[in-house]
Amino acid sequence: MKPVHLIMIALFALAPWHGLFSPAMADSDHLEARRLLHSGEIMSLEMILERIRHKYPGRVIEVELEMKRDQIVYEIEIIDDKGKVHELYVNARNGELIHHRDDD
Repeated sequence: MKPVHLIMIALFALAPWHGLFSPAMADSDHLEARRLLHSGEIMSLEMILERIRHKYPGRVIEVELEMKRDQIVYEIEIIDDKGKVHELYVNARNGELIHHRDDD
């Protein structure tokens, strides 16, 4: 996992706003994500995690906010208590699960 993801996950836990993640995160990405959140265009990561925790319990190990096919998507990786990693793609606007896959 890239160190920036660990730092940004910590910021998600501590801050009322959430950044836009990418391997080469630019200041403008962070500002755009904050703008999207404050304008109501996307849900907070905290709200998204509350919605998925019942079906995918575990520890969040990585989060990215990306544009995929004209949708803003949270890519969330969660490791469960058995060590299985679940990769979730969640619509950032409405919190609906778009896709799920298990990584080995």
